[in-house]
Amino acid sequence: MKNTVFTGIATALITPMTAEGVDYTQLGRLIDWQIAEGINALVICGTTGEGSTLTDEEHRDVIRYAVERVAGRVPVIAGTGSNDTAYAIDLTRYACEAGADSVLVVSPYYNKATQNGLIRTFETIADASSVPVILYNVPSRTGVNIAPKTVQALAEHPRIAGIKEASGNIAQVAEILALAGDKIDVYSGNDDEIVPTLALGGKGCISVLSNPLPRQTVEICDRFFAGDVAGAAALQLKYLPLIRALFSEVNPIPAKAAMAAMGFGEDYLRLPLTPMEESNRRVLLDELRRLGVATV
Repeated sequence: MKNTVFTGIATALITPMTAEGVDYTQLGRLIDWQIAEGINALVICGTTGEGSTLTDEEHRDVIRYAVERVAGRVPVIAGTGSNDTAYAIDLTRYACEAGADSVLVVSPYYNKATQNGLIRTFETIADASSVPVILYNVPSRTGVNIAPKTVQALAEHPRIAGIKEASGNIAQVAEILALAGDKIDVYSGNDDEIVPTLALGGKGCISVLSNPLPRQTVEICDRFFAGDVAGAAALQLKYLPLIRALFSEVNPIPAKAAMAAMGFGEDYLRLPLTPMEESNRRVLLDELRRLGVATV
């Protein structure tokens, strides 16, 4: 097995923003709080971090800022994927130079690819990386699924170390682990599948839930790894209403609303994302209050 980037929970961190740009004061507060709460790793500039609407300069600055702020306390995983492979390579090289511990590379969206195209694309990006690469499979956003046999082929690359599996298909998670579980780490990309993924041999989750609940989400994994499977499952079910609320609209709309309600910056998103519908917001805030974490 290659070196594992992290075990447990990595928060797919929001990027606090205002109309003027990235709010680094709030981003720094959020990073420090997440680490104090016991998070196992942080993903910067991913889907939840609105990496797709950050300018190139902002994307690079946020990665460098996060690496410097974290200062080695937990692994920093930088989102560097793109539908433009040349750009993904440039951004990956930058993240490596900036000191990121790993990069998260989403499959090409919009223009898509065949499975052979995916293999060539990911291998080319991994060839350019000096740190471990975590693949990101999210076909609901990209329009293409990374098939288990494709993951098996990619697992042979010395720097492709993991996959964030967000297909929502637990049978596919099982097949990946059956085919390549000894060569690639599998992380759930869905908060409602943390315990099922761990039960199949996964290493953890790249999580949205852990934005508002880092300590509690980590506890799911801690209980499971300590042998308390029933306790882990009970927590998974306890937080299911909040998970549903966090995905009642496209991510990261609800996550931004949740973190604003907890005092971490403004509820500000960049188009095409818009603020949460009030009916859904009420449900989300009610859940946060029920769990004792909302400040409004």
